[in-house]
Amino acid sequence: MAYVRNLKTFVRVYDLGSMSAAGRDLRVSAAVASSRIAELEKHLGVRLFNRTTRTVMPTEQGRLFYKGAIKILDTIDEVESGIAEITANPKGTIFVSAPLGMGKRLIAPLVPAFKEEYPDLNVRLRLSDRKVDVAAEGLDAAFVLGPLGDSEMRIKPIYEFERVLCASPRYLEAHGMPQSGEDLVEQGHKCLMLRFPGTSEHAWNLRTGNGIRKFPFAAPLESDDGDVLTAWALAGCGIINKPRFEVAPYLVSGELVSVAEATPPTDLPFSCIYPHKRLQDMKVRLFIDYMVAGCKQALGQ
Repeated sequence: MAYVRNLKTFVRVYDLGSMSAAGRDLRVSAAVASSRIAELEKHLGVRLFNRTTRTVMPTEQGRLFYKGAIKILDTIDEVESGIAEITANPKGTIFVSAPLGMGKRLIAPLVPAFKEEYPDLNVRLRLSDRKVDVAAEGLDAAFVLGPLGDSEMRIKPIYEFERVLCASPRYLEAHGMPQSGEDLVEQGHKCLMLRFPGTSEHAWNLRTGNGIRKFPFAAPLESDDGDVLTAWALAGCGIINKPRFEVAPYLVSGELVSVAEATPPTDLPFSCIYPHKRLQDMKVRLFIDYMVAGCKQALGQ
């Protein structure tokens, strides 16, 4: 099994581009991950990665070997899943990602009960508001907020979240209460934006009497973490565009107030996406079905 272990380590180093990141993912040190790659390279008689102090880049042989390694590991998973299905005892590790806010409030609370029901299954949950690449990052599934556009991924729709524009009373006392998207632009309100590297647009899609319009803003503060934006709004820094589900406690307490209600934001779809072949794996199918059902129940569907 050492060879399979080394293959898994090679694939994670290739996917994540780092010995230390792969080591953390596999619960071993960077030195152990590096030694496994060295064992594999010795066995194959080729160098799989070019290493520097900061980067790990696959060689031509490494890129070729990666394709074969994926096929080998997928075949092993498929065979093991078939045996597990016969014995009704699924085993293995599920790699999944979710947005920070929804991950904390919806996905993470369901994991302990799932683990209790399937004790031989392990879950590696990554929380981030950035856009993930399911295939490149070796994920079995990802929970995603927002429209997906064209995608080769399979999609399980979960919910359409109503969104709300809101700000703190402190901000509104200082800057006034905007009634619409036009007010947001014309009065120069401070709109806090969720943005990622490479994103060039500062805009919100709002519903108007003439349909959906895109309202551009000059955002004084932005982050790739939705919870950071909520904290800034609570501190009086500006207006946020958030799923009502995430900020409902603050709206009830009065710490945040709904604004620009004449032009509410468009709804935000929440989905689970996964490669088609992953659903053939019993453990992944069980996890996705369990999480989707649990989310819908928690959301009152």
